[in-house]
Amino acid sequence: MPRGVLCDRSTEESDMGFALFFEAGNKVGYPARPHINWSGNGGINKQKREKEKDEKKRLHELSKATKHDKTIVMKFFSCLFALAVLAIASSAAEKKPNFLVIMVDDLGYGDLSCYGATDLKSPHIDALFSEGMRFDSFYANCPVCSPTRASFVTGLYPDNAGVPGVIRTPLPERPTSWGNLRNDVVTLPTHLKKAGYDSALIGKWHLGMEKPDRPTDVGFDFFHGFLGDMMDDYYEHLRHGKHYMRKNEEAIHPEGHATDLFTDWTVDYLKERKDKDTPFFLFLAYNAPHTPIQPPEDWLAKVKEREKGIDDKRAGLVALIEHLDYGVGKVVDSLKAEGIWEDTVVIFTSDNGGQSNVGARNLPLNGGKQQMWEGGIRVGTCVTWPGVIEPGSLQKNHISMTMDIYPTLAEIAGVPVDFDMDGRSFLPALKGEKMKNDRPLFWVRLEGNMAYGGLHYHAARIGDWKLLRNTPFEPYQMFNLANDPGEQKPIPRQKAPQKYNELFNSLMNHINLSGRYKWQRENP
Repeated sequence: MPRGVLCDRSTEESDMGFALFFEAGNKVGYPARPHINWSGNGGINKQKREKEKDEKKRLHELSKATKHDKTIVMKFFSCLFALAVLAIASSAAEKKPNFLVIMVDDLGYGDLSCYGATDLKSPHIDALFSEGMRFDSFYANCPVCSPTRASFVTGLYPDNAGVPGVIRTPLPERPTSWGNLRNDVVTLPTHLKKAGYDSALIGKWHLGMEKPDRPTDVGFDFFHGFLGDMMDDYYEHLRHGKHYMRKNEEAIHPEGHATDLFTDWTVDYLKERKDKDTPFFLFLAYNAPHTPIQPPEDWLAKVKEREKGIDDKRAGLVALIEHLDYGVGKVVDSLKAEGIWEDTVVIFTSDNGGQSNVGARNLPLNGGKQQMWEGGIRVGTCVTWPGVIEPGSLQKNHISMTMDIYPTLAEIAGVPVDFDMDGRSFLPALKGEKMKNDRPLFWVRLEGNMAYGGLHYHAARIGDWKLLRNTPFEPYQMFNLANDPGEQKPIPRQKAPQKYNELFNSLMNHINLSGRYKWQRENP
């Protein structure tokens, strides 16, 4: 072997392996490649130098390619990371809020301290109003319970939903129910399923006690509450001796005041929901402050001690409302404790005005429950939505109704209503945008006692003008609410015949069209 030749590299592959070996050695700290003396054989030396030069060039190109590949890989993973971040951000931006609708029963327009009650303390509901948007011209769809609840669930006027009157426990001697919830409409909980919502009703139902009219029959995933109308006793939970407390379809016999039970069940539900990925729609429907006026004894004693000289009737109602207020406070505290307050839209409203003959205060409005006066149908309402609704904001003259809650929640959930509905979304108002009060509004009640004779009575409003009567046997009266919000000065037809005819004809058209929907029950 010639002098200076370390090995017989007879092939290109062996030459490349030799070079790669020493190049790799240099990179990882091996001894430097030794100097080779090719003197004594010029031809071979020249060939070897050329091969070595070529090899270095190949290694250099290989190194450049490797660096380029690394750059491509790094860019690829950087893009993947950026896409992941965008996906997370997009998911957060598209996260659907939870919905909690709190509907209380027979709360007077003036029976909150934030609405002027001086003998009543409602700090928790007041706080809810201050944390969101207050609506001073919000209407229930009816001056009694079932029709308003039917409008909430269907987004329709009560007579279009099949419930123009109250649905009650059947009695053998006379008909008691004046409504039959339609089973051919898409209910609010069913519609929200399109957006992935789980739904629950805790509290009072009042739209049917048997299949196919129970909460779980009409779209709610979970029900924990009272199927019937009113309770004869807040502790015994019976109506005409019949038991209506249920957990889904199972009869249950809980102990305690109904307000406390509904509050505690709601707190339990919120605890279960906090770690779930899907949004929820929860309808919390308290019986209070509906009759019987039965507050816990310690709450009644507290009111009588504080409000010197208050009469027993008023004291009982005040205590029942303050006890309700405490329950609402516990629910809101639970939302915050479970970390879901910021992701929840909360609506607080009542199904109708307060019952005057049990001490309710509807001031400054006229009338109360069962009547088409403003005090029977206008209800204090608020909506909170952290990060969207400005706390302490006020909608004084904007007009919406219970049936408008359905399309509003649907629009917020990203599944706006695309079928015929009487309700109209007031989401623009929640965002601070001005909405026109340009649609005619109607109210209806059908009742069968001696005062009503199984007949309908109605009210209509267009703009500031309102037409009403409070029994089927009295003439209509017309008022201008802008000039006479207390409805003390009826305007004769001959003084404004065009307005009277507009209201009357609009109402007659509504009555005619709503007659298409059957309301009779098989067992009235």
